[in-house]
Amino acid sequence: MFSLLAELPRESVVEVEGTVRRSEKANRGSELFPEKVTVVSRAELPLPLGVVDKVGADLDTRLDHRVLDLRKPSVRAVFELRSALLTGLRDAYLRRGFLEVETPKILRQGAEGGATLFGVQYFDQKAYLAQSPQLYKQMLMGAGFERVFEIGPAFRAEPSDTVRHVTEIGMLDAEMAYIDGAEDLRRTLEGVVHDALASTKAALTPGGNPLAPRIPDVTLPFPRIPFATCEEWLGRPGAELDFGAEDERAIGVRAEKEFENPFYFLTDFPTKVKERTFYAMRDDRDPARTFYFDLEYRGLEIASGGVREHRLDRLIENMSRAGFDPKTFGGYLEAFRYGMPPHGGWGFGVDRMVQSLAGLPNIREARLFPRDRYRLDP
Repeated sequence: MFSLLAELPRESVVEVEGTVRRSEKANRGSELFPEKVTVVSRAELPLPLGVVDKVGADLDTRLDHRVLDLRKPSVRAVFELRSALLTGLRDAYLRRGFLEVETPKILRQGAEGGATLFGVQYFDQKAYLAQSPQLYKQMLMGAGFERVFEIGPAFRAEPSDTVRHVTEIGMLDAEMAYIDGAEDLRRTLEGVVHDALASTKAALTPGGNPLAPRIPDVTLPFPRIPFATCEEWLGRPGAELDFGAEDERAIGVRAEKEFENPFYFLTDFPTKVKERTFYAMRDDRDPARTFYFDLEYRGLEIASGGVREHRLDRLIENMSRAGFDPKTFGGYLEAFRYGMPPHGGWGFGVDRMVQSLAGLPNIREARLFPRDRYRLDP
């Protein structure tokens, strides 16, 4: 038995029968004294990636051999956090009367259109992978499903080789009908996040997950910071340019210093910034502004949403201005022809939230088998 175990390659699978005895020297307070060992599966040598070794490996090597990488307790801890977070989010939505739904991921057209769509051959037709469930969420508002949420993948054909972008992303989308304005949405979203984080921390702490202490105890309400205020902080008032990664980080530092809260909303986005988002409602009192907002966590956009345009004539007008042909959105627009209530919602980036909470340098580490423009394996 000793020779067998001494010669057995690391990561092999074995069945061991024996007697368990208390031991003060053992990490878990007990040891197994083997009486019988059966080799179930012998690992090949050499191992392409160390599992228990302290010597690190670069991310590409880890992802090339992801199954071995996932055996590391520190990596598994990330996905225990992800699972607990999704459970907390789901429970928070259900307690607020939301219905969980599933919408198609193969579409005739995209919600945002253009270069960020992955085209697929759908029998004898051209189709696209879904960028988001946006259009279907809105259609469900017209169907009388007054509160819905969906956890699922979205696909963005963005050639962005950054540490916070992947092409297949995990999203949690939500939509609400019969709202009085953007503040209804923000109050619901911040409440969901607050409850989900508390639930996640409570779930991870008893098991000793090393990431549990990283989950913040947040207070409500989250600060609301108008877009114009952020422009002033950046020294470019009135520029109406979308914020880049460096801008967001600078705003995050300023916001956390002033409000002592890692979460905050950026509100009142300019129409110019959201021009392609044809379903975003413009402010009738100031058409240069929308009722759109982002939820940020320490300088990183976690969620984005706002009040949708439920008036058919305005919606078609927005489409035309953004360069979309309303005729290609027949099924979507039909939902607005027979009574559509005021509504709005948001998309929440699960991968980014996990990356931030776990302190991961690269968003690819927040997904089991990530996809970017160079990676289709494993």
